[in-house]
Amino acid sequence: MNRFEHDAEQYVRTVLNLYQQLPETPALPSSRDRFHAHQLQQRGLPLTLIETAFLLGSLRRLLRPPEASVLSPIHSLAYFEPVIEEVLHNPVPDTYIEYLRHKMQPFAGKKINGQKTHPASVRKNTDSDDR
Repeated sequence: MNRFEHDAEQYVRTVLNLYQQLPETPALPSSRDRFHAHQLQQRGLPLTLIETAFLLGSLRRLLRPPEASVLSPIHSLAYFEPVIEEVLHNPVPDTYIEYLRHKMQPFAGKKINGQKTHPASVRKNTDSDDR
């Protein structure tokens, strides 16, 4: 393996590691996730941009109002592609990633499966015959 291939593989591993650390992502990335990570490497996107987009996208979900309906878990790295494009076209200050890392600390190391019952998802049937 030459240096370029080694660097490319290291980039892909880093992207997948950042993705796996997020609370609402699968414990193990899929082959499709690896493909998406490789595409990001081919585009030459900085790892700090990718991490910023992952944190921003994840925190937007995690910090929703408590009365909002429960979202299903993230199943693919592709979920973050629009956020990556957003950060690419609307750059954030270099210090913003530290702010996002700080906001993510309460969720660090916790996997959230999105299967919790949420009051908004429970619907009362008033047409019931059991009155």
